[in-house]
Amino acid sequence: MERKREDARPAAGKAPDAARLHEAALAHLARFAATETGLLRVLHRRIDRWARRAEAEGQPTDQIVATVIAGRAAAAEVARRLATSGAVDDAAFAAARARRLNRAGRSQRAIAAHLAAKGVGAETAAAVLEEAPPDELIAALSHLRRRRAGPFAPEQPPSPEARLKALAALARGGFARDLAERALEMDPAEAEERLLAARRG
Repeated sequence: MERKREDARPAAGKAPDAARLHEAALAHLARFAATETGLLRVLHRRIDRWARRAEAEGQPTDQIVATVIAGRAAAAEVARRLATSGAVDDAAFAAARARRLNRAGRSQRAIAAHLAAKGVGAETAAAVLEEAPPDELIAALSHLRRRRAGPFAPEQPPSPEARLKALAALARGGFARDLAERALEMDPAEAEERLLAARRG
């Protein structure tokens, strides 16, 4: 049984050189939007997977280490070249992701944190958010609609306890207190109409 499990391990395959990493990067970009940093993380994970498999096969450690070092250098160059050519565009990624997150009910603070986690530089994120600031009220209403709270609560008007719970959820989501209260106090029909208008663009 143990022998079977060992035999089932995937082979390390060919070492991750510049050509293979470039192919892997293009395959990833064909399916997903990415930042330069995000793409580099993907390539690093690919190199690390190869290293673990090569180690399991019993390849010499010094050879694995040398391949990993060369692979990481090649990955950085691949990511840099794709960014220079425009195939990877951090600003475009940030703008598209910010719009999507805003519609999904994320505050500007939460959007900025998400972009940072995805590898968007602070200056790029700030420029994108300044150029097209997220509509915080629409985001707060989307947040409340998803939770069936505030103007979207089944019970109208919501109980003081339900209102306090919704206010706390909005605060955790990064919304300012005055804006959160404005969203909570909005008439249900107006709140629904605002969300519909925002979706229509």
